[in-house]
Amino acid sequence: MANNRLTRLFQEKSGNLLNIYFTAGFPKLEDTVTILEELQAAGADLVEIGMPFSDPLADGPTIQASNQVALENGMSIRTLLAQLAGVRERVTLPIILMGYLNPVLQYGFERFCQDAAQVGVDGLILPDLPFAEYEEEYKPILERYGLSLIFLITPQTTDDRIRKIDALTDSFIYMVSSASTTGSQVQTNEAQQAYFAKVRQLGLKNPLLIGFGISDKPTFELACQSAHGAIIGSAFIKALQQPAEVRENVRSFLQQIKG
Repeated sequence: MANNRLTRLFQEKSGNLLNIYFTAGFPKLEDTVTILEELQAAGADLVEIGMPFSDPLADGPTIQASNQVALENGMSIRTLLAQLAGVRERVTLPIILMGYLNPVLQYGFERFCQDAAQVGVDGLILPDLPFAEYEEEYKPILERYGLSLIFLITPQTTDDRIRKIDALTDSFIYMVSSASTTGSQVQTNEAQQAYFAKVRQLGLKNPLLIGFGISDKPTFELACQSAHGAIIGSAFIKALQQPAEVRENVRSFLQQIKG
């Protein structure tokens, strides 16, 4: 079981957790650490850094476009890890790296885990990592380097699978709000509310964070009524594209969510 900044956060704070996603190397290659520092100063609870990939299947058009820009800027796993070296002198927020399996396998799975842990990464989200392969092959490696793996569940995930994910998880479960891609709006429709209620009634040991469609203060507060917190990605990526300086864009966006 991991004992890192991520697991400690959930021991210390039980609700209204704000997780912000951004794509490494976007809008500019060297913005990664600046955004991290500003997110901490502005009151984010944890941060999810996207490792750009040419075919980000779960992501909507906004994040897909940011991946493309970041790749064109020259971002890679190696570059991101180099940027994060030394960041722990200034940033204490839990850091999660989110990406797809293929680039990680090309880098070398164990080497990636070792290098990520060395620069202070706390957890990983790899949506296309098969569950069986995780159990058989990758779980011991992640545990060796103190990294938490975060699984996604959707309205289509069976109760049995949710319980199994809960048993294998030591930080939080990423509850995808709908069957759509990122950037779709959270709705107060009956089906979605029934899904949230069903998951709550399973009595899971891990906290739940709702992602996909959280874009502003009302949707963040709505999600926090059904879970321990929420993840904002596409709306934050759009905020980073505003004409102001990147630090100002980060501050003003978080002020709108938390203010």
